[in-house]
Amino acid sequence: MASVTRPASNSTDVRLDDVSKAIIEQLQVDGRQSYATIAKRVGLSEAAVRQRVQRLLDQEVMQIVAVTDPLQVGFRRQAMIGIRVDGDLLPVGDALTAMSEVSYVVTTAGSFDLLAEVVCEDDAELLDLLTRRIRTLPGVQSTETFVYLKLNKQHYNWGTR
Repeated sequence: MASVTRPASNSTDVRLDDVSKAIIEQLQVDGRQSYATIAKRVGLSEAAVRQRVQRLLDQEVMQIVAVTDPLQVGFRRQAMIGIRVDGDLLPVGDALTAMSEVSYVVTTAGSFDLLAEVVCEDDAELLDLLTRRIRTLPGVQSTETFVYLKLNKQHYNWGTR
């Protein structure tokens, strides 16, 4: 399954034509599709699809990854952590991004400055991550943890609009 990511804020916006959007949408449906199958569906040659996919990967417009069920691969605790920061958000966001347990970081407007989704083996790992690594970061004023009880929906096929 493909997940689409936005280019880094310091890069230029990538303009996607309809064919590139169609390729992305095909990969969102099934990231294991062959280039030949995608080529038939979007009206290009297999080589042209291969080149476009590589360009989209190189430009960080998308990633092609295996999406797993964390419970089935040994991670029994997931949570979203809301973080309030005093001062510059960038160093805190960068530090969170570097942590292997953190799968998602966004800078937000509202009651939290940053949101970080974490995937941990258990509650002990989550507690250690919170108390020894996140709350001790310079500038972190407070955190609020939202422990996941059930994953109701998770999908990556929102298209390209």
